[in-house]
Amino acid sequence: MAKRDAIFPAGRQALYEINRYSAAIRSGDLLFVSGQVGSRDDGSPEPVFEKQVQLAFDNLSAVLKSAGCTFDDVVDVTTFHTNPAAQWEAVNAIRLKEIGEPPYPNWTAVGVNWLAGFDFEIKVIARLPQSI
Repeated sequence: MAKRDAIFPAGRQALYEINRYSAAIRSGDLLFVSGQVGSRDDGSPEPVFEKQVQLAFDNLSAVLKSAGCTFDDVVDVTTFHTNPAAQWEAVNAIRLKEIGEPPYPNWTAVGVNWLAGFDFEIKVIARLPQSI
């Protein structure tokens, strides 16, 4: 079996090393991105919920960019929410701004009771552009 082809965004690899996981793994023409949260540069949660969601999307964008992708290459999205009913309006406003034009990716939203101090997490699968 070939060794995993790990992808890391610039400047954040230390956070992944501390927690012993990869930001994303390239496999064939797919990119499997680990859940991204609204963490600041030091790894701590952004306390303002809307800013935490935007930062999670920004962190996701940085991982995608490291692999030569954009959100337009995303085919599957899973989001995790600690209080979906109360949070959905804020999440949806940011989501609609970030996802681009149709056709839209698959999307599954899951309510959870713990996200290691965070309130929102997003993980995706993207198709790598042909030039990669």
